[in-house]
Amino acid sequence: MKILAIEKEIPGITEEDFSSHAVAEARQVWNLIQEEKIREIYFRQDQDSAVILLECQDEFEAGQILDTLPFVINNLIEFEIVPLKPYPGLKRLMAD
Repeated sequence: MKILAIEKEIPGITEEDFSSHAVAEARQVWNLIQEEKIREIYFRQDQDSAVILLECQDEFEAGQILDTLPFVINNLIEFEIVPLKPYPGLKRLMAD
């Protein structure tokens, strides 16, 4: 199942709060990419927050995966977890 995770920063957190965990965060993201749990990761153009596409069994597993990120462990960010399903609209092209 594909899961979209949208980062939500916690109010009151400063850039300095992030800096001591940044290398560990990047290392864990790399590990999760190598394990094929994170399929894609981006930053939004309009704000400094991550958008992650995960491949996992369900929303619960996605939460468990995201909970291994140092920024999450240290309560610097949290995620909105959105389960995705295939777009059904292309079936309309085959209706005739």
